[in-house]
Amino acid sequence: MLDRWCGARPVASEEPRVYEPTEDDVVRRGLQSGDVQLARVGRVIAGPGSDEPYVVLDEDGRAVEPVSAWARYMAVGDHSPRTIRSYCYAVLMWFRVLWQLDVRWDRATEAETAALVGWLRIAPNPQRRREAGAPAVNLKTGKPNLGLGYGAATINLTLAAVRGFYDFHAHWVRGPVVNPVPESPARRRALAHRGPLEPRQAHRRGAHRQRAQRPGPRSIPDAMWNQFFAQMPCDRDRALVACFVSSGARAEELLGAEVDDVDWAGQRMSVVSKGSRERRMVPLSPEAMSWLARYLRTFEGHATGPLWRTVRGEPRPLTYGAARRVLQRANDVLGTNWTLHDLRHTAAMRMVDSGVLTLPEVQVVLGHADLRTTSIYTTPRIDEVIDKMHDHYARPAPPPRRFAPGYAEDDIAIIFGGGVHE
Repeated sequence: MLDRWCGARPVASEEPRVYEPTEDDVVRRGLQSGDVQLARVGRVIAGPGSDEPYVVLDEDGRAVEPVSAWARYMAVGDHSPRTIRSYCYAVLMWFRVLWQLDVRWDRATEAETAALVGWLRIAPNPQRRREAGAPAVNLKTGKPNLGLGYGAATINLTLAAVRGFYDFHAHWVRGPVVNPVPESPARRRALAHRGPLEPRQAHRRGAHRQRAQRPGPRSIPDAMWNQFFAQMPCDRDRALVACFVSSGARAEELLGAEVDDVDWAGQRMSVVSKGSRERRMVPLSPEAMSWLARYLRTFEGHATGPLWRTVRGEPRPLTYGAARRVLQRANDVLGTNWTLHDLRHTAAMRMVDSGVLTLPEVQVVLGHADLRTTSIYTTPRIDEVIDKMHDHYARPAPPPRRFAPGYAEDDIAIIFGGGVHE
């Protein structure tokens, strides 16, 4: 073996060795090629309290203690429960790969990271709904249709969660010596000591990180909005989308509102901000207030509590999945692919295009921490640009320039920079 690494030539009588993959290699390659299906064992459940909001269970229903310790650490560090939930699901995917390969969590290497990323790149996402043969881009909205697999942002979030999990245990001298998820030194240098007003420097992606493009804002044009709003079957759905498109609130902010959070005299609503988790006021249009009043008439004996509730059976708080399903039903009829976040984009674009609000004022309404985030809504919509281009194509060609006879063509060409048309 030493001669092999030192570059010594083998004896002529030795036969060349043929590499035979081990059973572990076959499983790793099978995960990356899709020939081996990752076992969907384990699950994430609600935790015992606010100090541990979510718990990861293994295939036997026992709590994975290394993940529980990390979740308790994040809860003490004032991480959002939704963030802890998403990180727990990401780490559960990592542990499924380790269980499949029969590798202990504290013995994991970059090879397991490659197996995880390879599987995520080709595996179907059970939460994606797309018919076979659907085009890559929706021609009515101009938005790309989501593929059947996991997106680049999901893969990168999973890698960030796994790296944070091992960074936590490395702080307490647990786990492998080297973090299984490598970090990009160029990214670390580019983001170090950078002022908030300095432009972001370009840097190389870390190993196994995917190329993720940040999509621009997608707002619903006014003509399509009327068709979309007409598909709402009940007063609750009409009030919901009207409040979304007039307040510009995020989905979880609006869905978490209470009945007492509505200020009827001031035509506004109090919501809990996603980032800072502080209370802030968002405006509501007169139309949204009207639909909201019609919807609240159905609250008999329930004058307090969650503002958005189910309309069938026993009233329950409306979840994000149920609100998304409201839009999916309208999309199925219209052949569109609008999302809840598109309603926030629509509200922002309307505020910017109104000419009444300044950009810092729009920033306050949307709850952005950085004005540069709000500035993306100054980008014109592609459908508006295409309509203007069609008007440009329909214009008649400008008449040729004519000059009185007697002038030399060479002199006119020198002065006006072109030929003469008589």
